[in-house]
Amino acid sequence: MRSLPHTHSCFVCGESNPLGLKIRFETDGKIVQTRFVPRPEHIGFQQTIHGGIISTLLDEIMVWACAVQTGRFAYCAELNVRFQSPARPNEEVVATAELVTNRRNKIFEAKGELRNSANLLLATATGKYLPLKDAEIPEMLRDFVGDASGIFKP
Repeated sequence: MRSLPHTHSCFVCGESNPLGLKIRFETDGKIVQTRFVPRPEHIGFQQTIHGGIISTLLDEIMVWACAVQTGRFAYCAELNVRFQSPARPNEEVVATAELVTNRRNKIFEAKGELRNSANLLLATATGKYLPLKDAEIPEMLRDFVGDASGIFKP
């Protein structure tokens, strides 16, 4: 597995975002994965991590799965999340995602899942992603920490 780059400002991976999750991702070239320990401030109700945090994590990891396979960063056009079991604060979770379909570089379809340390399925997700326009890529690359050009094709 190799580490993927991260940004300064992103809520999920941004190192300079004071309210962000500061998650790091890695890939084997097909699957993207991360480990994350939700904090107590991420709960929504009675020691259950808020579904919005889980959805955000799954969206982000599916974006990375698209980028790794296509060389294009993309925006979410559609996100479907199915919650199976509660995620708990201070308990590590593992998220994985992969590209399912590349529709002529016009729309990408990905799937992801979230499991706890006992391998219990907590949530699954599917998403459709629209690639950035070529003109948007240089600006996006400026927000990355280090060199991200090896992942993204201008």
